[in-house]
Amino acid sequence: MRIALDVMGGDNAPDAILQGALDAVDLLKDGGHVCVLIGDAEIIQEGLVEAGLQGSAQYEIEPTTQVIGMAETPTKALRDKRDSSLVRLGELGRTKAGDKYCPVIISAGNTGATVATAQMHMRRLPGVHRPGIAIVLPTFHGPVVVCDVGANPEPRAPHLHQYAHMASVYAETVIGIENPTCAVMNIGGEEEKGTPLVRETNALCKEDDALNYVGYVEGRELFDGKANVVMTEGFTGNVVLKLSEGLSKGIFETIARKAFEIDPELAMRFEPVVKSIYETYDHHEFGGAPLLGANGICLICHGSSEARTIRNTIRNAIAYADLHVNDAIVQRLERAGNHRGEVTA
Repeated sequence: MRIALDVMGGDNAPDAILQGALDAVDLLKDGGHVCVLIGDAEIIQEGLVEAGLQGSAQYEIEPTTQVIGMAETPTKALRDKRDSSLVRLGELGRTKAGDKYCPVIISAGNTGATVATAQMHMRRLPGVHRPGIAIVLPTFHGPVVVCDVGANPEPRAPHLHQYAHMASVYAETVIGIENPTCAVMNIGGEEEKGTPLVRETNALCKEDDALNYVGYVEGRELFDGKANVVMTEGFTGNVVLKLSEGLSKGIFETIARKAFEIDPELAMRFEPVVKSIYETYDHHEFGGAPLLGANGICLICHGSSEARTIRNTIRNAIAYADLHVNDAIVQRLERAGNHRGEVTA
């Protein structure tokens, strides 16, 4: 399998992104995979030489001369920078790319531009209205899949309804949760609460016997184990993601600092325990998030991605392909559509 990686995207690009790809050489070798490194050819070649991987069958270089910045307007940047790494990433993910076709594309760059190039070139899986980004949120009662966290900030209810199905498939196949429960994010549990979007989504999900639907979930209940899958629009989802990351980091830094102030010797002995727990909630360990519904495998990484984030994302991409997640999504949507009648976007 060919895996395309945007080496130039991300706050720590290109060094950390390239290093992560090189650190994944064992994963690539084990499965006979190839990582296509997109970006500044000179920088990439130097990295391969330094790692002793020049001429390796596991890597190819796809040279580009332009970079789309994190703050650029996605559609304008894709239109104006035709030789950017993100544009080339999408082109390689298009099924008609021939021998260069890459069924997997990965970027830690501009999220909006990554989503746009994926939808422009990969298109959507059959029956999908709008793709959504799904993240695995580690909680005190196990992992929770949240969809969407940034791809679709202004969805319609049928989109969120489909997210329930797609994210449930992801929870089943990738995380291993049997018959996952799903819920809609809301400001309360009462039927009359919430925006028209939330209430309409609730009605659609309640009518769908193919979903293990449990109703509304409030923000605090994300960590209580009420639901395995939570649907929301991209704006709220992204806020939840960033808030969770910042809170997790702040809590563990505070624990470490306070413990050292109280008893430095005890803090030193306690440090491995804190580190072990922190790694459980560290987004770098989870790697990139899939764009569910894309007609291919598109994994979107955090802008602050480190080398280990990229290695873990390549690991996730291989697992995603091996588990045939997209085939399962198409089959699930077909069954849901036949059962309820097609819902128009």
